[in-house]
Amino acid sequence: MMVPLAGIVDTAFLGHLADIRHLAGVILASILFDYLYRILKFFRNGTNAITAQAVGENDEKGILLALLRSGLVALAIAVIILIVQYPIQKLGFVILAGSSDVEVFGIDYFNARIWAAPAVLLNFVLIGWFLGREMNVLVLLISFVGNASNIVLDYFMISRWGWASAGAGLATCLSQYLALLVGLIGVGLSLRSNLLPAVFKDIFDWQALKASVVLKSNILIRYLAMITAYSIFTNLSAAMGNEVIAENGLLLQIVLLSQFTVNGIGLTTQSLIGNFKGKKETEQMMPLLQVSIFTGVLIASIFASVSILFPQTIFGILTNHSDISKSVLTYRDWLLPLLTCGAIAFMFEGYTVGLKEGTRLRNSALIALGLGFAPVAGIAWYLQNNHLLWLSLTSYMATLMIALGVQIPRMQSKL
Repeated sequence: MMVPLAGIVDTAFLGHLADIRHLAGVILASILFDYLYRILKFFRNGTNAITAQAVGENDEKGILLALLRSGLVALAIAVIILIVQYPIQKLGFVILAGSSDVEVFGIDYFNARIWAAPAVLLNFVLIGWFLGREMNVLVLLISFVGNASNIVLDYFMISRWGWASAGAGLATCLSQYLALLVGLIGVGLSLRSNLLPAVFKDIFDWQALKASVVLKSNILIRYLAMITAYSIFTNLSAAMGNEVIAENGLLLQIVLLSQFTVNGIGLTTQSLIGNFKGKKETEQMMPLLQVSIFTGVLIASIFASVSILFPQTIFGILTNHSDISKSVLTYRDWLLPLLTCGAIAFMFEGYTVGLKEGTRLRNSALIALGLGFAPVAGIAWYLQNNHLLWLSLTSYMATLMIALGVQIPRMQSKL
């Protein structure tokens, strides 16, 4: 929950500034970070799945190799991102459909936040590794330090020092490095140093690297498909006007808060499924999946219901622009179908990744994007209809849920 909570705090600080363009600019720039960071969360899920099975097999060497291999690749990609940050920024804002005055504030945010790339990617690896080892207290501590520091830095950089969108980006950047420091300390305290010499020789075992890359590539495509849907949604919102992107941006904060919370259950499901597979305790898997689905849907329904029943209170916290918070009421009912379908889909994903069935995950995500989202989003754009735009996201989640759900019996019988 702490990841989207920090984003909600960013939104709340910027949403209470006199100039709403700061908020619109950061929402627009966030599309680029959706591509840069959220698709790279395959490091977290891939590291989690490999580590969890190694834990189930009691393979201490494999556990450490999962961390080192993923960490080296993550660091290399982060350095590349920093090297090509200027072309990314230029190309990104050429593609995005915001007005020029909004883009100025979005670029300020981008230029400050981009320097967090090494910390963000290494944090994905560390969180996946700790989750695979069921060291959940460390994951909580990393999240708490990173996001609590982001809130404090937001207060000073936005409210006290008046740095607006640039301050929001810098606060996020610095908080990621503080979180990384906590994670590295946790690794140092949990490592057995006598394993390191033997492990270093096997880091570049090409067969093992190939299997790891294939799994992570399929998970990458899943993230790319989902973030493409959300990015197109946000970009079309921006093209419909500053008011629409502000309205949809506020609703998306609730969506992300719910989905990140539910995704925590999905990650736990993924870890336990991997452990059960490693221990060959396959009879535990379906009861676990049933409990996960029930819990995920319950949490998603609570988030949606609170936002639908008490909209003035919830959205009034995020902005004091009454015209924006009132117009959000027109679209709030989409939260219930979107969040509940998403909750079930995330549980199916946890089951699938835990079994390392990356191909099934990839294909389902592409079907959801191509058949569930794209046609409806195209019609929404043609008609300039925001209700249809929200239907496109809901259709994406429903299609993903069905595409994965029909394959669960086959995966279970295969075991």
